[in-house]
Amino acid sequence: MPDLKRTFLVAVPVCLLVLLAVACANAPAAPSTAAPPTQAPAPGSTTAAATQASVRGRTRLSIVTGGTGGVYYPYGGGLASLLTKNVANVEASAEVTAASVDNMKLIQNGKADIAFVLADTLYDSYMGQGPFKDTGKVPARALAVLYSNYTQIVAAEDSGVKSLADLKGKRVSVGAAGSGTEIIANRILEAVGINPDADIQRERLGVGESANAMKDKKVDAFFWSGGLPTAAVLDLAATPGQKIRLLSSAEVLPKLVEKYGPLYFKLTIPKSTYLGMDADVDVVAVANVLIVNENFDASLAHDVLKTMVDKKVDLGLIHAEAKNFGLPQATVGSPVPFHAGAIKFYAERGITVK
Repeated sequence: MPDLKRTFLVAVPVCLLVLLAVACANAPAAPSTAAPPTQAPAPGSTTAAATQASVRGRTRLSIVTGGTGGVYYPYGGGLASLLTKNVANVEASAEVTAASVDNMKLIQNGKADIAFVLADTLYDSYMGQGPFKDTGKVPARALAVLYSNYTQIVAAEDSGVKSLADLKGKRVSVGAAGSGTEIIANRILEAVGINPDADIQRERLGVGESANAMKDKKVDAFFWSGGLPTAAVLDLAATPGQKIRLLSSAEVLPKLVEKYGPLYFKLTIPKSTYLGMDADVDVVAVANVLIVNENFDASLAHDVLKTMVDKKVDLGLIHAEAKNFGLPQATVGSPVPFHAGAIKFYAERGITVK
């Protein structure tokens, strides 16, 4: 007679397996574990800034820069490429703008994610003063201090302009409307006793347009706040038959610091920077800061900085000024608080910021 006990013990598990298989085949599908839809952005932030890094899908970042003849635009374009290649699910692009003032308003209105800005304009936006008096305070937070801008006051050699005082009555471009250059130009002119609205023939052109206007003998001088070297000024200085002179602005630095605080400092433009320079030139300088809205996603801010630091060699290939980025100098000189994601990143590198 068969061993009934043994047969039962073998048969029961087999039956259970068959029943389980049938049950599984007819069971309803399990709830999806896919990432939830992106939440709507918080006030003052963009969709990209509001998305949590752990669940974000393809994230588009708009980096607002400046005109094509300056440093912001190539720097921003290179940074966009670097982030797209190295940060998961990020697609970044650089946008041409009038620069600092416009950039802060784009951040304020949620139309940009990351911005290049001069420290003095950044401070005005954060305080809701100057060009931001009517639009209100911008909730800006710093990611990093990038490099310093040199106030380059370029005069045609045949214009008779040899000093700041000589600008009175001349045709002078003070920078594009909505630019940080225009703010600095106005402040320097006022510090030397020149009314920028009444005492010069005022033009408001970007650096590329200003250089072209000088080639065409339409301006005697122009202001430009930018890194070294600036492509548009390089091209102008190398133009056959065109000779330029760079003016020193260091004389007004004490007045600027007295009125606006330590946002400004002195730097020297080496005589080797542009063709035709025969001496070093001391000028007013100001820091450049990479910023975001306070509502920008913290994990994404962390990843942006991590990529910039980890890929510092690649970043330095973008432009000579990009080589100046690094630690700890990226944490020194911001007139506004750092973003939470930046604070976390720097803490991981042993640096405390606020």
